[in-house]
Amino acid sequence: MSSSCIEEVSLEENHWFRIVNELLERADVAVNGTRPWDIQVKHPDFFKRVLQEGSLGLGESYMDGWWECEQLDVFFHRVLQQHLDKQLPRHFKDTLRIAAARLTNLQSKKRAWIVGKEHYDLGNDLFSLMLDPFMQYSCGYWKDAETLEQAQSAKLDMICRKLQLEPGMTLLDIGCGWGGLAEFAARNYGAKVHGVTISAEQQKLAQQRCEGLDVTILLQDYRDLNLQFDRIVSVGMFEHVGPKNYATYFDVADRNLKPDGIFLLHTIGAITTDMNVDPWIDKYIFPNGCLPSVRQIADASEKHFIMEDWHNFGADYDTTLMAWHERFLTTWPQLADKYGDRFKRMFSYYLNACAGAFRARDIQLWQVVFSRGKEGGLRVAR
Repeated sequence: MSSSCIEEVSLEENHWFRIVNELLERADVAVNGTRPWDIQVKHPDFFKRVLQEGSLGLGESYMDGWWECEQLDVFFHRVLQQHLDKQLPRHFKDTLRIAAARLTNLQSKKRAWIVGKEHYDLGNDLFSLMLDPFMQYSCGYWKDAETLEQAQSAKLDMICRKLQLEPGMTLLDIGCGWGGLAEFAARNYGAKVHGVTISAEQQKLAQQRCEGLDVTILLQDYRDLNLQFDRIVSVGMFEHVGPKNYATYFDVADRNLKPDGIFLLHTIGAITTDMNVDPWIDKYIFPNGCLPSVRQIADASEKHFIMEDWHNFGADYDTTLMAWHERFLTTWPQLADKYGDRFKRMFSYYLNACAGAFRARDIQLWQVVFSRGKEGGLRVAR
């Protein structure tokens, strides 16, 4: 290569570097700095890749070992607090993906099973080691808790109290996961629980967990439900429903809830109404997911229910995710041979990026309680 060509390459690399460096300086993050939230760049094409591919390029380059950061959670907190993600150019593939999501139903009955197979069926060994004994893959409630187990137990108990569960009541759990809530409600509140999931691995473990209790766990799409229940709960599932199905989701909740019933929705939420999904998260973690907004939930629910209570404890998700990450790293030697180093980098990136996003209040966690209008109102537990 001639000296002029080498010079042109160097100038181009310096151009990409200057742009990224200028953006990061706004978040007080340095390239090859000495602080734990500074990034250490290992590959000269990192800057160009990030600017050309945005979030996807940032995540994939980390998986490829192109950069390191001692405290990824702090890095993402700083970056998202300054909204640097909104200042990156949108990649053409992202534009196509958003257009496709608006035109087509990415969470149709046929496609809904994809996330079960690609994420929740990763392996019960992974989730058993990373999560608490109830295997709650959703935000814990840390108000009076000091450990992950205490936070998740408090969350489960708060849900049951918000639902005003009593012995003998029937409870539908839409997206029941590994059966932790079903077991808790049946064992501690005497409920008769009917849970549905789209993950075969979740169903298998949930059935084992609830053996001997009045609990039924089915591998079933929520749209096929047509029964009557005293109470309905849905924890960490609405993020997979998709805007084109919000109206259908609340139709299903309405037809399955008895006239005097109570319905609790627990979901991650977005602060704006849009196709709220990160392209890296969509590709590697939760395919076809989308975070709902306040407006979307209100619009879809208003013809069916009265909104009795809206509880935001999204800041607790930061603590939950960091507890998961600590357990993930501690137990990694038991998982390493099966999953490999690239998976470790991917999963650590996911947990820390989400923790940083909740810490920056870029995303939220809501529990919404609905009824058809309880006389005298509901006194909702906290």
